[in-house]
Amino acid sequence: MKEPSPPKSDKINPEGWVDEHGDYLFRYALSRVSDMQLAEDLVQETFLGALKSASGFRAGSSVRTWLVGILKRKIIDHYRKSGRFATLNFSETIATGSADFFQDGEMKGRWKPASAPGEWGENPERILENREFSQILNDCLGGLPARLGAVFTLRELENLSSETICKELEITSSNLWVMLYRARSILRRCLEVNWFGKDEVRGGNLS
Repeated sequence: MKEPSPPKSDKINPEGWVDEHGDYLFRYALSRVSDMQLAEDLVQETFLGALKSASGFRAGSSVRTWLVGILKRKIIDHYRKSGRFATLNFSETIATGSADFFQDGEMKGRWKPASAPGEWGENPERILENREFSQILNDCLGGLPARLGAVFTLRELENLSSETICKELEITSSNLWVMLYRARSILRRCLEVNWFGKDEVRGGNLS
């Protein structure tokens, strides 16, 4: 018995890719790299890559899902080629990061008053659906140092495993942990100021 043909929308139609998927892919790339020109370049490279590997498209699968998969690969390649993932001193980095937020001595481990998390007061899922919040989050991501933005994006947005990230970026698991720690701390401060109502960022510098 002959298998049914895939829906028309699932067939290869390069002429319609830009109109049908261009905006979506651009927004996807921009949310990962926070640079409009770079996002446009990555989308263009994605379309070119898709044309070259059209034979790898499986009938019945989603064209958009396939294109996003190629774009993800382009994003990872970008981070691997452009990022500077020098070995970090684990203990010194943790000490520096902790000093920004936590007290020492008898109060060791407790939040410093100026750095304590504010009351978010909303359902996190509802916050993430807010377009204004998404823009602020994107701006905060764009303010991260390149290597911190890379590991955070690959881990939290692309949901890659720690093992995969370490392999792709040629870093150790300890270095990955340190960079994720710093990225999350910086993002928390940025969001506290720009979305959750904190008055100032300690020191005024996100990096």
